[in-house]
Amino acid sequence: MTTRLQPGDRAPDFTLVDDHGKEVTLSDLKGGKVIVYFYPAAMTPGCTREACDFTAERETFDSSGYTVLGISPDNTDKLAKFREKEGLEVTLLSDPDKQVLRAWGAYGDKKLYGKVIEGVIRSTFVVDEEGRIEVAQYNIKATGHVERLIRQLDIA
Repeated sequence: MTTRLQPGDRAPDFTLVDDHGKEVTLSDLKGGKVIVYFYPAAMTPGCTREACDFTAERETFDSSGYTVLGISPDNTDKLAKFREKEGLEVTLLSDPDKQVLRAWGAYGDKKLYGKVIEGVIRSTFVVDEEGRIEVAQYNIKATGHVERLIRQLDIA
């Protein structure tokens, strides 16, 4: 069973490469709020909807002091194509060995069409300025997720 993070837990630090080949380290963002969302695969319907919704609300997040990081097991080339094709404006990070996904409890057993499989568990976390988990959401639905998150954070 995958260990799940809870509000108040220290956010597991990571360094991953973005779709431009630049390293991004979570602890370098300490002092600001960070939304970390995990998604199964670039250029699939739900993941595209979620990434486009985060991009559409980028100004809302920016003006409220949030940095948004999207993480998937896709390689950086696929992430770059995803950004280009969809005009995405959020940071996309590659976790091909799934170590970060596992550390955050976003990889493990999940149900897909009634069957239990191992894979990416669509999840979103809000990390506070001190590096602690403020919000931990697992098994979320992509459609409407960003709008619900904005309401929950009261930043609309």
